[in-house]
Amino acid sequence: MSNYHGNHAQDMEDDYDYDMDDPVDDMVDEQQERGFRDSDSDDDDYVRSNADIPDTSSADARKGKDMQGIRWERLAVTREKYRQTRLEQYKNYENVPNSGEEAKKDCKPTEKGGMYYEFRQNTRSVKSTILHFQLRNLVWATSKHDVYFTSNYSIRHWSALSGLSTELMNVEGHVAPREKRSGSLLEGFSQTQVSTLAVKDNLLVAGGFQGELICKHLDREGISFCCRTTYDDNAITNAVEIFNTSSGAVHFIASNNDSGVRDYDMERFQLCKYFQFEWPVNHTSLSPDRKVVVIVGDDPDGLLIDANSGKTLHSMKGHRDYSFASAWSPDGLTFATGNQDKTCRIWDMRNLSKSVHVLRGNLGAIRSIRFTSDGQFMSMAEPADFVHIYDVKSDYNRRQELDFFGEISGTSFSPDTDTLFVGVWDRVYGSLLQFGRLHNRSYLDSLF
Repeated sequence: MSNYHGNHAQDMEDDYDYDMDDPVDDMVDEQQERGFRDSDSDDDDYVRSNADIPDTSSADARKGKDMQGIRWERLAVTREKYRQTRLEQYKNYENVPNSGEEAKKDCKPTEKGGMYYEFRQNTRSVKSTILHFQLRNLVWATSKHDVYFTSNYSIRHWSALSGLSTELMNVEGHVAPREKRSGSLLEGFSQTQVSTLAVKDNLLVAGGFQGELICKHLDREGISFCCRTTYDDNAITNAVEIFNTSSGAVHFIASNNDSGVRDYDMERFQLCKYFQFEWPVNHTSLSPDRKVVVIVGDDPDGLLIDANSGKTLHSMKGHRDYSFASAWSPDGLTFATGNQDKTCRIWDMRNLSKSVHVLRGNLGAIRSIRFTSDGQFMSMAEPADFVHIYDVKSDYNRRQELDFFGEISGTSFSPDTDTLFVGVWDRVYGSLLQFGRLHNRSYLDSLF
């Protein structure tokens, strides 16, 4: 993945031209072209006037209100026209030129119009931010009521029951572990820029731009464990996955830009496995039986490796660019990979000679993939504006398209599959979108 040195915030601004656009700025520009505004202060006035927009409920949406609260009637552009403009002008970041066009010919047609998750709520007080434009795993749900996210230097918990957001950790200042453990960096870190996040059960792990790993048990005070994966300049932590071993021990896997994959034992707070690859690793996914791991990164080909030895078992060929997302279906036979060539490929363990499905996005790279715990649905998120929900039982032929405006900081199904949360990062319309599962709808769709 793209590596940053020095002022990361400025580097991010320099990369906005690729795959991070601000819909508000685009709409303001559109309005100015149409004569809607006539002064330099109009943009700030627009932002201030929208700061008090209330949350949107499902009842509001049924009455015709925009689910993000965008007041289209006040704009000199319709939603339909602006959507078309975004589709035509959004710039997808590619490491391999023309990879999106090359991959297009492999894609299968799918039926849009499925309805599996319905809009429930847009919460504007939850503003999850993004620090690296290629890394979008910053929203996690541990239940249908509990969501964890990053907001600048703050790592927070939001309760759907109380509607309250609580800070769990602020990494702008100094953080250090309260518990003295072998291998833990007791002096801690200062001004950590969080690149990725994972939360499962009572463990939260945040990864940083300089290879930092910060672990917190949610049922304990303070920080439990800190370490730095490497002092290599190319150290950013790209992804973290928390899992339980076959014996029930809590571990997590960290994927780093130094081409390393590391397995940490959180019972002993120690590094227990380290595997090195030939290119930066952007994401890993451990199979449900804990025997094999999918590895994707700065290479068009993905790898399937033995989880114990690190030995490469197979190389998956088909993608045209670098990959940043992967996920296993709970069936343990199929998995998905997401790539900057705008596609998500579905692979079957029983025949890895080629992918069994190639699914295409609308705007850009597939940066986040999630399966529901029952394996019935898979979501794939683009960098902005679109999350696609596929009915797995239809052999990925039918899908629902969630259509909104803004960069996507992360997506997460609740463990009980009831709720899908989508973090939207935008200067004005940043929020947390909630969608609720319509039970039996997939079955009804299959009848028609």
